[in-house]
Amino acid sequence: MDFTVDTATRTVVESFRDTGDPRLREVLESLTHHLHAFVRDVRPTPDEWAAAVDFLTAVGHRCDDTRQEFVLLSDVLGVSMLVETLDGVGEGTESTVLGPFHQSGSPRRDLGDSIDLLGTGRPCVVSGRVLATDGTPLPGAELDVWQCDEQGFYDVQQPGVQPPGNGRGLFRADGEGRFWFRTVVPSPYPIPTDGPVGALLRATGRHPYRPAHIHFIVSAGGHRPVTTHAFVAGSPYLDSDAVFAVRQGLIADFASSDDERAAERFGVPVPFTHAALDLVLAPQPGPPAEHRS
Repeated sequence: MDFTVDTATRTVVESFRDTGDPRLREVLESLTHHLHAFVRDVRPTPDEWAAAVDFLTAVGHRCDDTRQEFVLLSDVLGVSMLVETLDGVGEGTESTVLGPFHQSGSPRRDLGDSIDLLGTGRPCVVSGRVLATDGTPLPGAELDVWQCDEQGFYDVQQPGVQPPGNGRGLFRADGEGRFWFRTVVPSPYPIPTDGPVGALLRATGRHPYRPAHIHFIVSAGGHRPVTTHAFVAGSPYLDSDAVFAVRQGLIADFASSDDERAAERFGVPVPFTHAALDLVLAPQPGPPAEHRS
C-alpha cells in the first residue's frame, strides 16, 4: 500500500525476500535498484515508457530459429562484449561475441574439407593449432566454425540461394592439436537492419557494419572453451565494429600465397589466401582447495 517515489524500490526489493535461489534474489534486487534509478534519472512519460515496451516487444517478434534480435540488441549496446570481457580469464585467446547467426549442430567435417559449398571465388586456407597456455598442443580439440560468404551473407539469410551449412563446419584437431580447412575470405557485412535494432541504429546515426571475420568456438577437455573471431587484417570497419567485438590480438593476416607445395598439401590451386592461427585455451579452474588447519 501507499506505493510512493520514496518507497518504490524498497517495496519491490522486499517482494523478493522469499526467493529460494540466492543468486536469483541477488540479480533481481540489483536489477530493481538499477532500473528504478534509471527511471528516476530519465523520468520517462507514460507514452515514452509504452514506446519502450513496444520496442522490446518488436525485438521479441523478430526472434526465431534463424534470427535472434535480442542478441543483436545486446551486441549493438555493447552488453555482449562487456559480459565477455568481465568473464575473461586474462590468458589464452581473447573471447568475443557469439553473434546472432550461430547455429547449433554444425555439419561435422574432416580436416582439410571446405566449408565453402558454393565453390566461387579465390580459395582460402585457414590452418593452425589449438594450444594450452604453456604451449602444449591439445589433441582432439573441437572447433565450431562459421562465417559469411564473399557477399557478406550467412546461409540462414539466403535460404534457397546458399545451401544449409554453407560457411559452417565442426572440426576435430589432430593428435598434435593442428587443424586446417578450406573456405573463402569473408566479406565485411551489415548486421540486419530490417528490424527494430536497425531502426535504433538509424535513429542514432550509427552504421551497421562489421569487419570481415570468421567465428570460432574452441573447446578441449580440462580447458575453458573460448568463443572468438579471426578478423581479416586490413578489413574496413576494424576501428568501428557495430558490435564492438574487435580486439587487436584477434586480427589475423590473410596473406596471398604462391607456395605450390603448400597448395598441393591443402588441395587448392595457386595463388590462394592463407591465414595461420594459434588458438590458446586457458585451463579450466578446479574446485577450491580444502582449508587445512
